[in-house]
Formats: sequence, structure tokens, C-alpha cells
Amino acid sequence: MRNVVIGFLGTQLDMGKRRQWRPSVQLCAHPDFPIDRLELIHDQRHYHLACNVAAAIAKTSPQTEVRLVRIDMADPWDFQEVYGKLYDLAADYGFDEDRERYHVHLTTGTHVAQICWFLLTESRHIPARLVQTGPPRDGAAAQGTLDIIDLDLARYNALQRRFEAAARDHSALLLGGVDTANPEMQAVAERLDLIATGSDGPILLLGEPGTGKSALAARIHELKLVRRRIKGRLVRVNCATLRGGQALPALFGQRRAATGVVGSERPGFLHEADGGVLFLDRIDELGPDEQAAMLQVIETGRYCPVGSEAEVTARFHLIATAASDPGALLRAGRLRPDLHARLSQWVVRLPPLRERRQDIRAHLLDMIDSTERQLGRKTGFNADALARYLRFAQDPATLWPGNLRDLQASTHRMAVLAQRGRITVPMVEAEIATLTDQWSAATADLDEALLAELLPDAVGLDEFERAQLAAVVRACRECASLSAAGRRLFAVSRKEKASQNDADRLRKYLSRFGLDWGTVTGNQPG
Repeated sequence: MRNVVIGFLGTQLDMGKRRQWRPSVQLCAHPDFPIDRLELIHDQRHYHLACNVAAAIAKTSPQTEVRLVRIDMADPWDFQEVYGKLYDLAADYGFDEDRERYHVHLTTGTHVAQICWFLLTESRHIPARLVQTGPPRDGAAAQGTLDIIDLDLARYNALQRRFEAAARDHSALLLGGVDTANPEMQAVAERLDLIATGSDGPILLLGEPGTGKSALAARIHELKLVRRRIKGRLVRVNCATLRGGQALPALFGQRRAATGVVGSERPGFLHEADGGVLFLDRIDELGPDEQAAMLQVIETGRYCPVGSEAEVTARFHLIATAASDPGALLRAGRLRPDLHARLSQWVVRLPPLRERRQDIRAHLLDMIDSTERQLGRKTGFNADALARYLRFAQDPATLWPGNLRDLQASTHRMAVLAQRGRITVPMVEAEIATLTDQWSAATADLDEALLAELLPDAVGLDEFERAQLAAVVRACRECASLSAAGRRLFAVSRKEKASQNDADRLRKYLSRFGLDWGTVTGNQPG
């Protein structure tokens, strides 16, 4: 197969004034890279130089056919003109890939021409590989160096490994350096890496309390800094603390004219977040007026501080969290429909700890390391103590209602109480009892509040019935359908039954209390 090279005449380098090496000439002198035809692009002003180079090539490589291709350009540094002329050249060329192998010589021509060559070859408008030549190094052959660059990255394993390593580094950053074995959590990290890199749109993080939304927001901010998407800092706002008349001034700032009091001016959170990330924790806690004002600034980047008629600008990336599914908040009137639509561009759900029990060991050991640094002493588990704690922590019956927050508190307690630096089985047993008592007390209060929403006379139920019904209601609200809730609730007993109609069993159980799927969840039966 014939080798064909297309390249610009080097109007400076090919004169050979500074050194004997002339790139277009020496390109044809490499014994391991025979060139059958060289398409040498020149303009009318440098026609004589092109003829001179062609004559030199005829002496150096008699088998190389040199074709002079005239392309006149008013400005060889004008991207639009250069790309247009080379695009037309490619369209009219008539490439014959069955007989010829094409290359583009990058060394000659302007930097604009090099960029255009890259774009045209990468898009396959020119079906060629790139050739880069260089002058001879000390003691090397007179023809200099020659490298062939194929844009098929699959052939560049080293480059591919670097890309993969960078992706792993970014995932590790988003995961806080804790390896995850949970596919859903790994998918969250990979998705957020792409979002943080390619989009400035709002990100809405969903998840139960303690799943790590605030920590993840800080890591997203750090990744955006690494990727140079932002330059400013992270401003955290707990929207649940913004109440009444202080909410708007806190967010948007306040001019003295609004109060007439000297020293009453305040910049506002939006001003502080300019150029960085604004993190609105529990955005659904904002009032309707504040939500409307936030929507305007998200969409326009402009707002008026309280007491001012002059607009100011604020460019920031927004990360928000919500207490529950945005659809439920919308139906309950706690989230404006227009703000809901704006926040729905990027919605990321963090799975609770009970759905990724395979990660508990990694989180536990990472938290022990962190506590060691706080206490200034080494702390560790005895092997049997670690095994006992993990059996409890990874048991399906252990629900971890506070998620990572509960695990962090538990780890800290054991580390502090391990005065000799070792956590033993008796200490683990005591900690398990502490957690169980705490959860039981909290669940009892939550059960009463939960059932009060559905059954005003729930007080008349036995304690056992209240606990059982509350567990069923929670399962219904956490599952996508009546059938899914039934499969979860009757996972063990269904194996012993000839008929496995879990949905019907669950429907009959709810009907005992005058309840149905729609009443419990606000959804239609599934």
C-alpha cells in the first residue's frame, strides 16, 4: 500500500537558513517510512521555494512524487479561512483507502493549521494519521525524528490508563477516599464526575438524613475547583434556619436604606457565593417568596438586595438538598412547581446505609482512622470484636436510621472508650446495646407520629400492633409499588405458601385498619 503525506510548505523552516534540517525534505529521507507521494501545499508568494524543496526531495528520495498544491490564504492565522480551505481540499480530494495510506505532516504550517489538521483527521474528513517530525538530536541520524500519531486511542494503552486513573481519582475524591463495593454508589460518583465537569446546572441531592449529602456537596465543590469550573468558595446555607423577615436579607443581602440603621448592611449569601458554589441544604424549607426569588437568580444571575432598586449579578453553581422526593414535596405544596422543574435537571439520590451494607467495613475503618487523628493515639479492633460488630452492622435487621451519622457516632464512642487502644468484644456488645436502645426509643416516638397521620384512633391499638403497622407503612412508602412492598415484607413466609400473591396479602392487612395503598403513600396501587 502506497504512503501519501499531505502537508504545508514550511515558509521559514524549509528555507534551511538556521540549520541544515529542512522538515519537508528530511521527511522523505526516513528509510523506515518510504513516501510514495507528497502533497505540498503552498501559496503563490512562495511558489519558487516550493519548487526548490521539490528539487531537493528529488535528490534525497527519487522514488517520492511531489505534487505542488496551491492554496492562497489572505491570513494563514485566521481559523475560519484556514479550516474552510482545508475542508474544501478534503472534500475534493478523492481518497482511495484501499490503495493508499494517508498521513498529515504537522511540523510545518501555522499553529492554526495544526489545529485544523487535527480536527479534520479526528472527524475523519481526512482519513489520515498525523506525522510529527523534528530536527536530529546529538549523534542521531541527519534526517531527524519521526513520530506517527494515530487518533484511535484504543492503540494508546498508556494514554487510556492515564484517563482511567484520572477518572478513578475523581471518583475517590467524590467518595471521600472510601472505596465502595456498591454499584449504585459507584454509579453516583461516576455520574457526578461527568455532571461537575460538563454542566453548570443546579444539582439536587436526595437521601435520608445522614447519607452524606453535605459532605458530598463539599467534594463536588473541590472537584469543580480541580476542573477549573469555578474559582470561588463553598457557601453553606441551612434553609431551615431562615425564617420570617430575616430570610430574604440573609440570602440576598440588605442595604441600609431598608432599615435606616447604621451598620445594618449585610452582603448576603448569594454575594459570598459569587464565583463559587452555593449549597442550599433543605431548600424545601424556604418560604414561597424566597423560592420565587431564588428561581429568578438561578435563571438570570441577577437580583436586587433588600432595600435596593439596583440589580447586582451573582454567578454561582447551585447544589441543593431536599427532605424527600421532590414530587412528594410538590404535591404537598412545599416546593414551587417552577423551582421543582429547574432543580430537576440533575437529581442524584444517595442510597441509605442499609442498601449498601458491603461498604460498612470500609466506612468503619476509615472513621477509626479519622478518630485516631482527633485523639492523637492509635485505636483498633480486636479481630473477634471487629467480626462481632460487622455481624451486627451488616445484619438486614439493623436498619441504621441515622445512616453514616449513626455509624460515625458509634465508632467515635468505641474509640474514645478504648483507653488501651483496643476495642474488645465486651465493648462492642455494650455499643450494640446502646444503639438498640437509642433506636427503639426514637422509633417508638416516630411510630406514634406516623400513625397519627393515618389513624386518629391509633392510641387504641396494642403496642405490638402499633409497631407492626408502622413498619408496614414505612415499607410501603419506601417501595415503588404494592407488589414490591409485599415482596419485601413477606420475603421469608412467602416461601412456605403455595400462592405467593404478596400484594393481595398486604392489601388485606391494610384493609384491617381501613387503609389502602393510596391512603398510605399518596400513589395509585401497583
